[in-house]
Amino acid sequence: MNNLELKKIANEVRKGIVTAVHSAKAGHPGGSLSAADIYTYLYFEEMNIDPANPDKEDRDRFVLSKGHTAPGLYSTLAQRGFFPVEDLKTLRKLGSYLQGHPCMQHIPGVDMSSGSLGQGISAAVGMALGAKLDGTDVRVYTLLGDGEIQEGQVWEASMFAGHRNLDNLVVIVDNNGLQIDGAIEDVCSPYPIDKKFEAFNFHVINVDAHDFDAIRAAFKEARETKGMPTAIIAHSTKGKGVSFMEGQAAWHGTAPNDEQYAVAMADLEKISEELNKEGQA
Repeated sequence: MNNLELKKIANEVRKGIVTAVHSAKAGHPGGSLSAADIYTYLYFEEMNIDPANPDKEDRDRFVLSKGHTAPGLYSTLAQRGFFPVEDLKTLRKLGSYLQGHPCMQHIPGVDMSSGSLGQGISAAVGMALGAKLDGTDVRVYTLLGDGEIQEGQVWEASMFAGHRNLDNLVVIVDNNGLQIDGAIEDVCSPYPIDKKFEAFNFHVINVDAHDFDAIRAAFKEARETKGMPTAIIAHSTKGKGVSFMEGQAAWHGTAPNDEQYAVAMADLEKISEELNKEGQA
């Protein structure tokens, strides 16, 4: 799949995120939008998965450690064909299978339920070790928030992964620089993130989270890295694609009202038009 196709899909993923959170009148758009390109590359290019057979034994696994950005994962799964896009409008509604955090018992394509920050990476490390012990080629990917890595459990899991040389594990940190209380460096700075992972025996790659050439190269490098897990530090913009949400901590966990929803969708529709023109050029 070429970059233009991936950009178009990522923009549709962003539309789904905004639509779902607006419909729910609750949720976390900022960090979902910042990770949309990473989600798109993972599910449309990188991972061995099959929407027609979501439980196939040899599939790659993905664990959303920053579980509150479920709207981003759900929108990607819907675009990939795991369930209808229309169901995104049921996010957080009574009786919907699309809960505020991913639930593996009810959502096709979800490999691990997630909620409390810091726990997802531990589950991913366990999956990676299990795949090694079983002698399979299964690869495991997990997405963390940069605020989330202030949790101590993240580093316990990382220490274990590095010690066990889990080269089938890729830890992605969505480094948008903002968490619910403001800038991560002001709340409890995790910087330098790359040096910390290196200290735990990780191969580390810094990447522009919105550049598909850079994303492609990073995941290729991760596949080629042997004897140690990989950490991809994805430098992103919170609220990416929506003018009034970009770089604003206030949109960490706020739903747009009707007027804001209209502006957001107009922003994303404009991007769609620009991408279509690019394709015709």
